[in-house]
Amino acid sequence: MPHQPEDGRPGDSGPAVRADTTRPAPGRPASSRPALARLVGDVTDFAQTSWGRSPLLRPGADAGAFADLLSEPAVDELVAQRGLRTPFVRVARAGSTLPHSAFTAPGGLGAGIADQVSDDKLSALFAAGSTIVLQGLHRVWSPVLDFCQQLAADLGHPVQANAYVTPPQNQGFDDHYDVHDVFVLQVAGRKKWSIHAPVHEAPLRDQPWTDRREAVRLAAEQEPVIETVLEPGDALYLPRGYLHSATALGGVTVHLTLGVHSWTRYAVAEELVALALERLADDEEARGSLPLGTSLAADDLDLDLVGKRLREALGSIDADDVAQRLHAKRRGSQRAAPLGPLAQHALAAALTDATALRLREHLDATLTDATLTTRAGSLPVDQVPAPVLRRLLEGHPVTVADLGREPARELVEAGLVVAG
Repeated sequence: MPHQPEDGRPGDSGPAVRADTTRPAPGRPASSRPALARLVGDVTDFAQTSWGRSPLLRPGADAGAFADLLSEPAVDELVAQRGLRTPFVRVARAGSTLPHSAFTAPGGLGAGIADQVSDDKLSALFAAGSTIVLQGLHRVWSPVLDFCQQLAADLGHPVQANAYVTPPQNQGFDDHYDVHDVFVLQVAGRKKWSIHAPVHEAPLRDQPWTDRREAVRLAAEQEPVIETVLEPGDALYLPRGYLHSATALGGVTVHLTLGVHSWTRYAVAEELVALALERLADDEEARGSLPLGTSLAADDLDLDLVGKRLREALGSIDADDVAQRLHAKRRGSQRAAPLGPLAQHALAAALTDATALRLREHLDATLTDATLTTRAGSLPVDQVPAPVLRRLLEGHPVTVADLGREPARELVEAGLVVAG
């Protein structure tokens, strides 16, 4: 990424400084990607042979390998004590999703909420053979939230988490494929998985399996690529597009699915074309009307002119412009590390020159023209010396005396730094 000089103020000159202290640079050892290494072992080998290419089955040496992320008691706590609402829970039976009214009820006196999950209804549905799906666990369950943020930093791609809780001898969903990569972490019980080759390689987000139902059905009748029973502690990676189905064996099963929404070359193309069209909007001739009375026949479309101008616009676009647009989208795709408003207020009130501060994790921060832009917002930092900013953005703690009392207070109140 572009580099800013150590000396002088950050607003002097030079390109943007990118700071994502939780994301390792390509080529660093696996130890700098600990969340990913936990799932795949050798990160380098995974990147070269499996990522986006082929499934990877990794048997676990420890049945409790993922108990710190989720457990059966944690599932009970989530549905019975956390006041979850839709869409954080859904329920499926015989391959179909049940209406929300089947498992929700009013929250009771003083709640004024009509769609809280009903533990009574959920218990009855589960006993009758329905699968419970806990959605968006990366937003409501702290251990999963922390791990997903670490994994997203390791991968460079956004990550979400769902959990599937399946009663005995039950197949939650028919054979299908996902439009995102997945890591399946078996938490409890045993589940038989059947994996088949894609009917549509590397599908985009608007190319769901339901568009190819018949092809999926026929492919699922063929010999599977992988057929295995996942035991607690096992992990399975599936690139988007691979068909899969799973059946619980003998008892209740719980597995955690981490969905990886990959940035694709197609996404780069979308931004490239969008920028080119913005430039064509400034071209008077390109904005011109087609002939009066046009039938929109091929001869009326001026394709030679339009194509020429479009190619010129595409050729004039700088890669940094595309990168900036994608960075803006990436910021919106995930959130920064959790922040306690009361803790931040107390920190701001108690600042002394010796107080140590550090950059809040997972901010995806960029410094441009003396402004720090992050997932939590933007803040001018022209009063902070450049060497201090660099240390901060590299993940090192700095003191209030280093930053200056007023800039330090502003950074704390904006949620950009936390106690170091």
